[in-house]
Amino acid sequence: MKTTLTVVLLLVASNTFMTIAWYGHLRYKHVALLTTILVSWLIALPEYALQVPANRFGYGQFTATQLKVIQEVVSLSVFAVFAFFYLGEAPTWRSAVAFLLVIAAVALVRGDSKPPDANPPAQQGEPRPQGRG
Repeated sequence: MKTTLTVVLLLVASNTFMTIAWYGHLRYKHVALLTTILVSWLIALPEYALQVPANRFGYGQFTATQLKVIQEVVSLSVFAVFAFFYLGEAPTWRSAVAFLLVIAAVALVRGDSKPPDANPPAQQGEPRPQGRG
């Protein structure tokens, strides 16, 4: 359970940075595009520093597919909050149905096969990778 919470919290933080980087500039159309790209890139950099550990910690408890679907739910949730509060865009019934379909995807992949060993056995002649736990 602790791993699940850690993964979800890292994904929320990661997606918050990415959403701001991708959509925060929409209220500043007067700023030069090159400046917007550079600022967005700098905002997005911490996203990678949070996303990679989320996937690293989660893989083994979850499959890569499960991690991706969880990430998409988190991403859409963060975006919905951002769009409402920052951009002033109210959700519609269509966006609500779309979100429910993504949640259905989580339910579908939750039943997937057992997550693979995060450190699979090495092929003949290859040393087994040493993980940190």
